[in-house]
Amino acid sequence: MSRQFDQEVEARLVRYAAIDSQSDASSASSPSTEIQFDMLRLLQTELTEMGASDVQLTDYGVVLASIPGTAPGPTVGLLAHVDTAPQFNATGVRPRVLRGYNGGEITFPDDPALVLSPEEFPYLGRKIGHDIITASGTTLLGADDKADVAIIMTAIRHLLANPDLPHPPIRVAFTPDEEIGRGVDPRLPQDLGADFAYTFDGGAVGEIEYESFSADGAEIVIRGVSIHPGWAKGKMVNAVTLAAKVIAMLPQSTMTPEVTDGRDGFIHATEMRGGSTEMRISLILRDFEMEGLQQKGDLLQKICAAVQASEPRAEITCTITPQYRNMRYWLEKDMTPVDLAYQACRKAGLEPVSVPIRGGTDGSRLTEMGVPTPNLFTGMQNIHGPLEWVSVQDMSKATEFCVNLMAAAVK
Repeated sequence: MSRQFDQEVEARLVRYAAIDSQSDASSASSPSTEIQFDMLRLLQTELTEMGASDVQLTDYGVVLASIPGTAPGPTVGLLAHVDTAPQFNATGVRPRVLRGYNGGEITFPDDPALVLSPEEFPYLGRKIGHDIITASGTTLLGADDKADVAIIMTAIRHLLANPDLPHPPIRVAFTPDEEIGRGVDPRLPQDLGADFAYTFDGGAVGEIEYESFSADGAEIVIRGVSIHPGWAKGKMVNAVTLAAKVIAMLPQSTMTPEVTDGRDGFIHATEMRGGSTEMRISLILRDFEMEGLQQKGDLLQKICAAVQASEPRAEITCTITPQYRNMRYWLEKDMTPVDLAYQACRKAGLEPVSVPIRGGTDGSRLTEMGVPTPNLFTGMQNIHGPLEWVSVQDMSKATEFCVNLMAAAVK
């Protein structure tokens, strides 16, 4: 069945990936960037044209639509985010399709030194014969999460075109700003109106995820004492120097993303900006358990206090803000949406695998807000960088899985 979706999911991803839709954490607007409306309005138009009902673009930047049920069952939500990650260039994406991957190294036309190797990334080596989509070398691809957008759009077009296929009422939501942790507006759970939902924002085929990091953000502000450097002795307090001390005191060998995996949490400095008078350091804190997350916040506060004590003339503040929580805390109380996903996965000829997400999704926030939302596979790999890629056949399998999942939800 899945081969029938190859052409459509490929065409959709290539079309969507070429649209610049990066989010911007420094912006206070919603969506955070105007360019995300290019994707949102396109999807609004495409949903209307394919016959979805109640299509709307909300004032907080979410496209919502309904697919009337052909059989009784719970109302099921399907979600994807339209923004791409701000960590790497996503302007001028040039998607390309490599037909019938031969198992060797993949090079990139816009950066000949860049190499995607199955030796370094073994999952690629398992895709011999697949059609592989990458960018051209100077941008990310944006399969995170436009592969999901392509999968959902293909699945619901198929369901609308085949009213004999059983499925419950479906609510679709395409959200902005997931990559900066602002994809779930407080109004979304009620406006979505789903009993439970799914995000297709995962990686390897067969992965069904119901456990994510718990996450906080931290902002450290360091204010020094400014004076002309020629007369600075005994008077200047250089905020850059103090910021360097803060970074140096982080446990680099045990608690940064570069040295952690599995169920290890981390503290990650994502940005430093400013000058000798004032510096700002942005960090993210991650752990699978609330106790571990609290410990990382306490450690960061202690580091700031120690640097402050070393230079009383400075002013150092550390503000920690909750972002999202491990969806497991709620999903483990009722595993129905997860069990349905397992059932649909096996019907698609796959053995489901559940691994904890070393990250979060819109589903993390939705689950916390009362809409249980596990995360499902798309096939996307190496996200947030120029080596990002996805197999057309993996996306096609995810589309088949999505159709099966809707049938499994019928009562």
